[in-house]
Amino acid sequence: MPMPVKTTRTEIPDVLVVECGIVRDERGSFSESHSVPMFSAAGLSETFVQDNLSVSHKGTVRGLHYQLAAGGCGMGKLVRAVRGSVFDVAVDLRRGSPTFGKWVGRTLSAENGLALWVPIGFAHGFLSLEDDTVVLYKCTNTHAPNAERAVRYSDPDLNIRWPFEPTLVSPKDRAAPLLAAAEFDFTFESR
Repeated sequence: MPMPVKTTRTEIPDVLVVECGIVRDERGSFSESHSVPMFSAAGLSETFVQDNLSVSHKGTVRGLHYQLAAGGCGMGKLVRAVRGSVFDVAVDLRRGSPTFGKWVGRTLSAENGLALWVPIGFAHGFLSLEDDTVVLYKCTNTHAPNAERAVRYSDPDLNIRWPFEPTLVSPKDRAAPLLAAAEFDFTFESR
């Protein structure tokens, strides 16, 4: 049974909300969370090579993370909550972009079944809104420790409006540089 995928542009047009078809009945629900033909038909023809899974307590912020593009290390992410919910954020780090330094956020939950496509050139992070929230992200590249970077989740210049103040932040994320001092190598390419 074909289950079409719908993509919707956000305020930053390259970041997409992805909605997979869900069939619900007395047994529960079923969804094809990834199908190459259906994703391609919806305009997402990315190749995913790594899946990441995180479990977080309520109030945990993870991010804002990205990998430098140099050496082919850039990483796009398709992010979804498979249990619980998160406020998921993408920040545009592409020099020359009309939305450089702007962010977009969406609530992703097991209930709403939405995913967020965060392409290369964006920092990504989320705040867990419930205990034991499980987030699955499909990645277009493997983890490259030498290329990983971050921007501080609380950078006042970004002014991300988290639903509430994060209570659990790793020392590494707390010490991440502000955008003005961050290292990134992305350039906006108009289409």
